Amino acid sequence: MAVDNGSAGNGFGKGLLKGLATTAKTMVHPAHTAQYPHVQPELPDRSRGVIALLESNCTSCMLCARECPDWCIYIDSHKETIPAGPEGGRDRQQNVLDRFAIDFSLCMYCGICIEVCPFDALFWAPNFDYASTDIRDLLQEKEKLGEWLADVPPPPAIDAGPEDGTP
Repeated sequence: MAVDNGSAGNGFGKGLLKGLATTAKTMVHPAHTAQYPHVQPELPDRSRGVIALLESNCTSCMLCARECPDWCIYIDSHKETIPAGPEGGRDRQQNVLDRFAIDFSLCMYCGICIEVCPFDALFWAPNFDYASTDIRDLLQEKEKLGEWLADVPPPPAIDAGPEDGTP
């Protein structure tokens, strides 16, 4: 004995009508596609684009290069001797940065290098349109990384904390 639940003939028609209604709704709304070269996208604040370098803060400690999972950071440096001051003391040695390069064809934009830098020499810049037709052009030296520093947004304001004064 077969049980008739009354939905055998209605299921196909309801689904078809629902699908047509969804199609009709999406046809009347404009598309969200941006015409990229002509219209620049509005990126959110503090968006990740490219890594910028503040060369004066870099001490060539090599932490960023060692921690990079892709090994895409190349650093060359040499030591210079700083003579003792007139008040005495001894001569000191200081690392001088000769080359700092990031190969963006290898970089996976994880941000580990920025997080481990103890001297705040690396920052996220919102630049994203540095694409090239030649993969060799994606190796960016310290001069180009320094140019991108001008686009780094200021850090967010420090939160004052709760109003009642408790930490």
